Amino acid sequence: MRMPAIGITCYPSQGGSGVVASELGLHLARMGCEIHFIATHLPFRLENYHQNIFYHPVELPQYPLFQHSPYTLSLASTMHDVALRCGLDILHVHYAIPHAAGAYLARQMLPPGRVKIVTTLHGTDITLVGQEPSFFPITRFLIEQSDAVTAVSTFLRDETVRVFSCGEDIEVIPNFVDARLYTPKDDPAVRARFAQPDEKLLVHASNFRKVKNTPAVIDVFARVAAACPAKLLLIGDGPEMTTVREMVRERGLQDRVIHLGAVTGLEDLLPACDLLLLPSLHESFGLVALEAMACGVVPLATSRGGAGEFIHDGINGFLRDPDDIDGMVAAALRVLGDDALRQHMAEEARRDAAGDFGAPCVVKKYLDLYDRLLAPGPLRATFRRDG
Repeated sequence: MRMPAIGITCYPSQGGSGVVASELGLHLARMGCEIHFIATHLPFRLENYHQNIFYHPVELPQYPLFQHSPYTLSLASTMHDVALRCGLDILHVHYAIPHAAGAYLARQMLPPGRVKIVTTLHGTDITLVGQEPSFFPITRFLIEQSDAVTAVSTFLRDETVRVFSCGEDIEVIPNFVDARLYTPKDDPAVRARFAQPDEKLLVHASNFRKVKNTPAVIDVFARVAAACPAKLLLIGDGPEMTTVREMVRERGLQDRVIHLGAVTGLEDLLPACDLLLLPSLHESFGLVALEAMACGVVPLATSRGGAGEFIHDGINGFLRDPDDIDGMVAAALRVLGDDALRQHMAEEARRDAAGDFGAPCVVKKYLDLYDRLLAPGPLRATFRRDG
């Protein structure tokens, strides 16, 4: 049986949706699928050559009449062109707005039944952007017009149904981690770059948006550092970084906080750490927490959203309300002050991450979905409402 040709569109950034889309494409390509990434830039995890992976840039022409470049229209035209030239079977888009809109327009320009649309919801496309009054009707429409819709957590599926009164048949396919890449590594040289032998090393990695609740990261670390020798590693960049730097300076933590910026190679940095801080206002999933767990790092994450679907409080990590600074500090000091407990929780975290959320298990769910969509006979999906 011929493996499908799949067009994947995502934001080519270090956010979770771009990471998942890139890793999905890599794994599908290794299994024999032909993968075509359609995006404004090459996703950062695809910088090297990979067999069966092709990249098609979305050009953004400038025209004096347009105040802003019409990205969705350019995306739709590129999707249409790639689908025809490369014989795509599926357009798999990550984020409803604007990527599902581009796929819908591309499908309308193609012969009927020529290509199927799979939309994967990642979080803020539903919890923030999609609930904006100006985007609400189009988000709901695009969910209904997709041939299949997936969500990265049960929380996100239920939130979609609650907010949009549609999508009851959304399939939950969680985020995943490549446990061969994200694995515990005993490399004293890496850890020595950031912390002394008697210091604990905490880490926060994100795109530093307001939803990541980064002030809480600094508040928690300041109190942990007052109780025990510790350093904080900040990975990523974004609009809240200025506030973070000001807080670090105000608390006199400049010598204890290390800003790495938006670097790659997270799989080499995480294993050197003792505790991940992810106190987001909400997380539809929280991929970095899963990656940390696979590396044997205990996560301390938000209890709002989908992180509780893979983090079991007190067993393989901790869940606390993002406003509960006292609770987060207590949990952090508890595990950092007991090496035996931290090692036990780290082993539980690694086992759980590599099991149900390992790449082979989850990628197969996507392949099964593609097979159902492309099977001969009546349209298998329940979302399409033509006419």
